[in-house]
Amino acid sequence: MTQPTRTLPLAAAQHECACGCTDEGVPALDVRPIPHAVRHAAVIGALGAIPSGASLDLVVHHDPVPLLAQVDAREPRTWSVTYLERGPEVWVLRLTRA
Repeated sequence: MTQPTRTLPLAAAQHECACGCTDEGVPALDVRPIPHAVRHAAVIGALGAIPSGASLDLVVHHDPVPLLAQVDAREPRTWSVTYLERGPEVWVLRLTRA
């Protein structure tokens, strides 16, 4: 005997996890409190969640030239970088996925 098929109501799409939050604005990742040993991995993981055409604002203690080189090596010519603030204590960069 086959099981009856149930149809579930669909909610209006928000974003992939369906938590009910909205994705308005540009998300920011402040890496300053993240331990140095895992900081680059945290940024690379966060960038992996950014869809094409969207951005992530990165807040750091210094100009992250080595991190940007690492990101470009992983995904060449994928990210554009705009400096929103250039130190001396806080640097804010907007990374936008092509």
